[in-house]
Amino acid sequence: MKKFLLLSVSLWIFILGFAQKKKPDVALIMNDPKLLEVIPKQLDVEILGEGFEWAEGPLWLAGQQKLLFSDIPQNTVFEWTEKSGIKSYLKPSGYTGTQHLSGEPGSNGLLLSPDGKLVLCQHGDRKVAKMNADLNNPKPDFTALADNYKGKKLNSPNDAVFHKNGELYFTDPPYGLELLTDDPKKELDFQGVYKTDRNGNTILLTKELSRPNGIAFSNDYKKLYVANSDPKNAIWMVYDVDKNGGLTNGKIFFDVTDQDTAENGNPDGLKVHKNGWIFATGPKGVWIFTPEGKHLGTIITGEKTANCTFNKDYSVLFLTADDYLLQIKLKPN
Repeated sequence: MKKFLLLSVSLWIFILGFAQKKKPDVALIMNDPKLLEVIPKQLDVEILGEGFEWAEGPLWLAGQQKLLFSDIPQNTVFEWTEKSGIKSYLKPSGYTGTQHLSGEPGSNGLLLSPDGKLVLCQHGDRKVAKMNADLNNPKPDFTALADNYKGKKLNSPNDAVFHKNGELYFTDPPYGLELLTDDPKKELDFQGVYKTDRNGNTILLTKELSRPNGIAFSNDYKKLYVANSDPKNAIWMVYDVDKNGGLTNGKIFFDVTDQDTAENGNPDGLKVHKNGWIFATGPKGVWIFTPEGKHLGTIITGEKTANCTFNKDYSVLFLTADDYLLQIKLKPN
């Protein structure tokens, strides 16, 4: 288990105590006491599950009071409920072929389509796909929503989000390819951010990022946040979304390249709280920003932290952190 020594003069730091089912090597670094409007000062980080290979893509199903999440190397989606704990939900989840693939072949980001179907970013099958089966009766039967750009296969879609108008936005780094950018099966010479419109056309929005990863809209859909998980350029970008759904005025939202991201984790998944704050997984844990890019503080998890999501009323933050599934109770507001 990784440990971190936290030193600060100007920051308030709250170290969490040991408790049964609580993760001990955790801290809250607070740059602004405004953070306590949402994060409890006496913060508990509860272990809901552990022993996964690389947990990712958490999705809360409010109607079922259930959390789904991917284990990418295991090619499996798991489910967690408070009553039943963790069990397998869908396998295979991201690679349905018969030839062995090493690395990260499974599903990554999970989301719901406007019609309530499970949508998966599938590394091994190199597509964003919708599960045809009902959520209550999952089966590995999929329909592709995006699998190519101008006739060339996508790399390995990583994360996705729907605009309120039904268009699908997604990122496409090379992490599902066994040899990454050097893989001979790679057909595109860039890593893109795309949207698929309601007619099924996949449109390149930008190819400026070396490792586009997590993606989320602001609550008014006027901004799009995109993480870049490259240790040499570990940043979050923010773009204006124009009236046609394109991206303009791209700029660096926050830069953490100086945080030894190779050791501590890169910018990865992110979600936007109902108050507009951005909860972004990155070096050592979860970084919390205002919409203006002010860094309010960081939840240090003691793990490379891949992604996060909220329950329906934003009273719980779920985290996928390396081999852990974690839960943090938040303040209602």
